[in-house]
Amino acid sequence: SELPAHYLLEQNYPNPFNPATSIKFSITNSSNVKIIIFDVAGKEIETLVNEELQAGTYQTTWNASAYTSGVYFYTLESQNFKESKKMLLVK
Repeated sequence: SELPAHYLLEQNYPNPFNPATSIKFSITNSSNVKIIIFDVAGKEIETLVNEELQAGTYQTTWNASAYTSGVYFYTLESQNFKESKKMLLVK
């Protein structure tokens, strides 16, 4: 398989979602990677990934059944990369 040429945080799917959604991301070199979920107020509510990963493409799932409808944000943090995207939970 080919290694990613650049970091990539894809839009979650499905979006809007209820109660679970998938988040796909790619990293170019091995490093500690975090995927963190924030509420609309900017409060960190859950960490989906917090581990050393090799270069490649990954997917994680967030089950938001314990949370209320609304806008949430997810952030990919790695060595020299940080990106956030918005998602919508509709119950």
